[in-house]
Amino acid sequence: MYDMNDAELPRGSDLIPDGSFVKVTMAIRKGGLDGQGESDRGLLKATKSPGSDVKMLDCEFTVIAGQHIRRKFWQTFTVIGGKVDEQGVSIGWKISKGIFRAMIDSALSLDPQDMGEATKAKRMLRGLADLHGITFAAKVRVEPADDPRYSDSNRLDRVVLPGEPEYRRIMDGEAVPASPTQRASRPAAAAVAPGGAPAWATPAASQVPAAATRSWERPAPAAPAQTAPPPAPAPISGGPAWLNG
Repeated sequence: MYDMNDAELPRGSDLIPDGSFVKVTMAIRKGGLDGQGESDRGLLKATKSPGSDVKMLDCEFTVIAGQHIRRKFWQTFTVIGGKVDEQGVSIGWKISKGIFRAMIDSALSLDPQDMGEATKAKRMLRGLADLHGITFAAKVRVEPADDPRYSDSNRLDRVVLPGEPEYRRIMDGEAVPASPTQRASRPAAAAVAPGGAPAWATPAASQVPAAATRSWERPAPAAPAQTAPPPAPAPISGGPAWLNG
């Protein structure tokens, strides 16, 4: 017999309000396809679109501070394939690459206009797996579902960069008033595609192993009545200097 009386009730399906500013940590969920380089073996995920050659990075975002703490949303980013530009480069990858650079600038408080050698070195990745555990300031939107059988979902609207008025407050864990996003239509799916939402409380075998990752997160100030996120894994020795903060 199973006694269900002590089971936790399901959490409501309400979304993070459109236009909310949050501090998030991104985790990469391995999809089984190899990327470029040894560190990205088994990292990428195939699209479900028939005949498509797109390979994506499957990401999970967890809010780590503020009133939406521990809330999650999911998103995929094109890394390989899809439509190409005049030089034969994947358009989806170019968009994703810009988003990943913004994540690094936000995480390490880098001036986006700074192209000095020391700053450029901090934006170098040994592989996309290095992005696992990165913590940055974000604005979240609500994206309507294409199919009425499914619910609307949260997506990353944009990365909030140093120099923006909300940035410091977000990174310090303070409450920032939402600024709802106004959109005439849904964003193109070339760079960002819907992702699944499997359980996150217990890391699955398909996720990037903790031993192969490091945290980008800097300790957040303690907040009343909030549970601090678990300590991040230690940086891998011998890695680029910027990975050590």
